[in-house]
Amino acid sequence: SLLQLKLWNKYRVSNIPSLIFIDASTGKVVCRNGLLVIRDDPEGLEFPWGPKPFSEVVAGPLLRNNGQTLDSSALEGSHVGVYFSAHWCPPCRSLTRVLVESYRKIKESGQKFEILFVSADRSEDSFKQYFSEMPWVAVPYADEARRSRLNRLYGIQGIPTLIVLDSKGDVITRQGRVEVLNDIECCDFPWHPKPVLELTDSNAVQLNEGPCLVLFVDSEDDGESEAAKQLIQPIAEKIIAKYKAKEEEA
Repeated sequence: SLLQLKLWNKYRVSNIPSLIFIDASTGKVVCRNGLLVIRDDPEGLEFPWGPKPFSEVVAGPLLRNNGQTLDSSALEGSHVGVYFSAHWCPPCRSLTRVLVESYRKIKESGQKFEILFVSADRSEDSFKQYFSEMPWVAVPYADEARRSRLNRLYGIQGIPTLIVLDSKGDVITRQGRVEVLNDIECCDFPWHPKPVLELTDSNAVQLNEGPCLVLFVDSEDDGESEAAKQLIQPIAEKIIAKYKAKEEEA
C-alpha cells in the first residue's frame, strides 16, 4: 500500500528484517539498528536505547598496529573518521588503500585527524592482517560489545562506511567513503555536506539516502551549469537549514 511505501522511504529501509525504534512523542528515530539492540541487550537493561555521545560509546583502550594501546580520550579535540570495514570485502580493501594516503595528507597539512577502525572481520587473525596495513587506531577485535555499540550508534547497514565526526564528536557526514574518493587531494576536508553536488558515479549512492532533486543541464554549455547551480543553491541551503533547526536529516 501507499502507506507502507511511505514508511519504507521515510526510514530508508534497504534490507529486511529491519527494526527501528521511534520516540512516539516527537516522531524522532531513537535507534536504527533495533535488531542489534535486542541481540546485545535482551533484558532491556539499556532501554530506551537512545543515542549516546560518541565519547561514551567508544570509551576504553584502543590499539595501534605495533601493539601499543592508548585510551580513547586521546581522540578528544580531533576530527575522527569512524571506519567500518573488513578484509573479506573487496570494496573495503580498495577504499583502505586510498584512505591511507588521505590520512597522511590530512595529518601532514597539520590538521588534527584520527581514524578509528571498527572491524567486521571474521577472525582475530584476519583483523590483525588487515590492521597491519593501517596507520591509525582500532577498537580491539576481542571487544565485540564495543564494536557492536558503535555499529548501533551509527545504524551501519553495510561496509565500507566512513563516518566523519567533528572535534566534539558530532557527525559531519556519513558519506566519508564518497568524499574520500571524490576528493583525492583532501582539499574539502572535513567534508561538510554541500547543498548542491554534481552527480558522479561515486556519489550517486546518495540518491538512496532520501528525497533528491536532480536537475539536468546541457553540460556542453559551461555557463548553463553554473547558472543552474546559482539558481538551486539558495533553495538547497534553505531546506538544509530548516532540517538542521529541527535536528533532522534533510
